[in-house]
Amino acid sequence: MPRDTTNSPVFPKRLKQARLRSGLTQEQLGIHAGIDEFSASARVNQYEKGKHTPGIQTSQRLARALLVPTSFLYEEDDSIANLIAIAGRLSKEKKKALLASAEALAHERN
Repeated sequence: MPRDTTNSPVFPKRLKQARLRSGLTQEQLGIHAGIDEFSASARVNQYEKGKHTPGIQTSQRLARALLVPTSFLYEEDDSIANLIAIAGRLSKEKKKALLASAEALAHERN
């Protein structure tokens, strides 16, 4: 059964984690994501506190501004989230190599 990620409690945590890693302020992130400069800081703050959840298009713009795949913002497992963030920074060829390595590891016997 697919998970409902529209009100994911992990979104605020991942958003703040990615923002802090990027070195952007809440206002800077909001502006880079196309949010009006007069409400950018307040809206990002509300997203980080979980008071409001952005729609998918806003989530995609936030992820682009943070240079992370959108799926990173919704991943509950910390290890998988970190893999997603790392994979998002790789070239297409390195992504293929990472996938091949992961598949080989998955087929190994413990």
